[in-house]
This record gives sequence, structure tokens and C-alpha cells, in this order.
Amino acid sequence: MRDFHNAVPESLAIRANGIDFVCLSLGQGPLVLVLHGFPDRAENFVPLLRDLAAEGYRAVAPYLRGYAPSSMPADGDYSLTALAMDVVALIDELGAEQACVVGHDWGAAVTYAAANLRPDRIRKMVCAAVPHLRRFMLRPSWAQLRRSWYIFAFQFAGSAERRLMRNDFEMLAKGIAVASPGLAFNNAEWWISLKAAFAEPGRLTAALSYYRGLRRLFGDSEVWRLASSPVSVPARLIYGVRDGAVGAEMFSHQEHLFTAGLDVQRMETGHFMQIEQPAAFSQLVIDFLRDD
Repeated sequence: MRDFHNAVPESLAIRANGIDFVCLSLGQGPLVLVLHGFPDRAENFVPLLRDLAAEGYRAVAPYLRGYAPSSMPADGDYSLTALAMDVVALIDELGAEQACVVGHDWGAAVTYAAANLRPDRIRKMVCAAVPHLRRFMLRPSWAQLRRSWYIFAFQFAGSAERRLMRNDFEMLAKGIAVASPGLAFNNAEWWISLKAAFAEPGRLTAALSYYRGLRRLFGDSEVWRLASSPVSVPARLIYGVRDGAVGAEMFSHQEHLFTAGLDVQRMETGHFMQIEQPAAFSQLVIDFLRDD
């Protein structure tokens, strides 16, 4: 088997569901889509792509709609329906009948929605750092409501962008530090890349529009169905015990929301476990995706 230890992923340009996606791709074999979250970047999953490729998978990590260098939707649609349709369209354009999907943070939310939109197209799913959306939205702990203050703050268009960008993205840096205590990132290449991407006109608003799209949960029956229905795809959930954004208590009492089985794993990390402990994260993903 080829050694992918230092392999550089190929950059793919794919048009799917009206969006020009740029994806990082590595390996050959069954397709695994890897979906990043906020305020993350696809390149933070390169260690996982390498490990998946070494295991005989074709690992593809798109920059989600609105995140540079992928395009921003002309209609400004960042609803869960549009995001779930992106996943199915990417599977189509990559020439696969089915894919395994790995999602972190917002990527996890999109994975749940895609699994409810087209469960026949997703073989297995691994979701990290976010529980089932019905658990998160309808049964948050009091501690979680306090942690989730930023979701409410992000609803204010214009002021939220200005606050986040002030003083070289100081507020965003503090948020990351709270989510993953002890994560060294101020001079990291990915942090510099993230700031440069969000400095592009419209990009930060695009990322915050994911949160603003949550309003449609309570006014759009299809969005509510995708968010709240039990998932019928085999699932593994991974959470960090030191996560300052989503508490460990949020990953209990949700077995009834996974009708094809649920496996929950903990890591001694914060929110961004794929950066803090990439090898351990990869192992948890690969162990679950392997056929029994």
C-alpha cells in the first residue's frame, strides 16, 4: 500500500448544486467526504485525508459553500436543505453511488441533514463535536445555553461581522481558545489562512449565514424534518471532554435519534480535536468506517 504520510492532496474544482466547490482529494477507493465546520478550513483535515487514503479510501474534503475558495450562492441560501443537497450533489459529481461522511461542527450538522435527506446515499457517518440537532436545539442544558451565546450574537448582521474582525479577529481568536483550551494557534499557518479568507469581501457573512439560517428551523417544514428526524444511517459521534463550545453532557440521551445504531466516543481534547490530536481522531474515524 502506498505511503501517504507526506502526500499533498490534489485540488479539485467541482460544480455541484449550483456551487463551484474547491475540494482537497487524496487516494483511491470508496468515497469518504470530510466536511469542515466554523470557522474551520478543509486543510485542517489533511492528516485525516492522508490516513484515509492509506487505508484504501478516496478522501475528499470540500470547502463548504461560501467558504473561500468555493463560491458563494447567488441567492444567499445557507439553509440546511441547501447544505444537505450539496452533499448529495458532490457524491453524484464524484461518481459514487454511496459515500461515508465525516463531519465536524457545522459539517456534523450538514451530515445529519444529508442523512435525513438521502439515507440511501450515505453508508456510514462520523459526526464530531455536535450532537444530533434535535438534541442540541430542543434539549440543551443550562450550561449549554450559556456556551451558545455566540449563536444568538451572530444573528445581528453587520454588527457581528464588525465585532469578529475588530483588532485582527481578536474575538474569533478568543472564541477558538475557549472552544479548545490550550490549542496553540496564533502563529499557526491555518490561523493565518483563516483570517485571510475571512478578510475577503462577503466571506465572513457567508460563514455567519449558516447560523442565521437556523431561523428557518421553525418556519420551514422541510428544514425542520432534516434537522429533527431520527437518522437511519449507522453513526459514530466523537466529542471532546474539554470542549468549551459544546459540553460533553450534550452527547448523552440521544440513542433514540439513531435508528441504525449509535456509537459514542470521547477524546481528551477540546472542540477542534482534529487539530489537537489528529492521529487519534483519524483512528476513531477509520475504525468505524472499516467493514466489520
